[in-house]
Amino acid sequence: MKKSLLALAALTGFAGVASAQSSVTLFGVVDLSARMVDYDGVSQNQLATDGNASSRLGFRGVEDLGGGMRASFWLEGALSADSGTQPLTSIDGGSSNANGSFQRRATVSLSGDFGEVRLGRDYTPTFWNWTMFDPFGTNGVAAATNLGLEVAGLTPGGSYGTLVRANNTVGYHLPAMGGLYGQVMVAAGERVNGNKYMGGRVGYRTGPIDVAASWGQTEVTPALDGNNWNIGGSFNLDGFGRFSAFYGEIDVGSLTQKNWYLGYQMPLGAFTLKATYGEVERSGVPGGVSCTLGNVSSACVAQGKASQLGLGFTYDLSKRTVLYGTYAQTDNSGTRFRNGSLVNAGTTYNNLGKDASGYEFGVRHSF
Repeated sequence: MKKSLLALAALTGFAGVASAQSSVTLFGVVDLSARMVDYDGVSQNQLATDGNASSRLGFRGVEDLGGGMRASFWLEGALSADSGTQPLTSIDGGSSNANGSFQRRATVSLSGDFGEVRLGRDYTPTFWNWTMFDPFGTNGVAAATNLGLEVAGLTPGGSYGTLVRANNTVGYHLPAMGGLYGQVMVAAGERVNGNKYMGGRVGYRTGPIDVAASWGQTEVTPALDGNNWNIGGSFNLDGFGRFSAFYGEIDVGSLTQKNWYLGYQMPLGAFTLKATYGEVERSGVPGGVSCTLGNVSSACVAQGKASQLGLGFTYDLSKRTVLYGTYAQTDNSGTRFRNGSLVNAGTTYNNLGKDASGYEFGVRHSF
């Protein structure tokens, strides 16, 4: 009997050590809002998702290999919580789309004192500044990417498939080095135009200051490369909130797109007030496409300028649950920047120079 108890105790102790050395976590976000969008006087009410944060369901795990080395995995899929489905996403970095199970991230990695080597589908270095310095986190009706990434000819999964994520990547992330951080990434095209990518990001964070710059290049066609670079930063001023700024350029053939925005966040108890203002200027067209300003073909990219103002707040009910409200207005000047979250599904957007606006009130729960 004593031997049996000793053996059971030994097995229990071994299991405790094993569980302490490895772990698997289920996590996610469910975010839904009541949204109204208006395009050129035509309005539509929606129950929308991702107004404050991207809805998701994921699994991540880590194993201690000893000697300071760890193995880990991350599988994360997007959710359209308003319909209980998974949204379409690029399955190859090009134009082929499907309901991917883990379209947000699917990686395996080894890390240690040397940093982290990461393989799989992941964010590209050139996207991080867009979302890190946007007070709205590139979500909802005031997302900075309404004027940047969700535009004709450059949509992720379209002719340029690496604006947000890339498939088939090998990446390296620097270890903790004071305030210095950074990464490099390459993605195999695997004979799919728009997914062959290489890029990097470097930044420095200390005290109230955070600044980072990134650059990337994507092979859009065998004879045409797209270049993407940006710089962003933020500054926390005690008692006055967090100020942020972003500037970036995307060049594909003769197309040049320039974006900038300014952001502000002010915590007031459980409330956080948010504001952004940004502009985009576009000239030229992608290589091989013949367009004029009046050409409304989906293959053409409108030229001109557009601006967006965003105002909003969040209210923390708890560490896991947040209420929020957001308003945004986009003013066009000869352009068709009308995608992202300011989409009225009942309107065809074939008229140039029209304005869009929208507001939403929602709840976000994390687990």
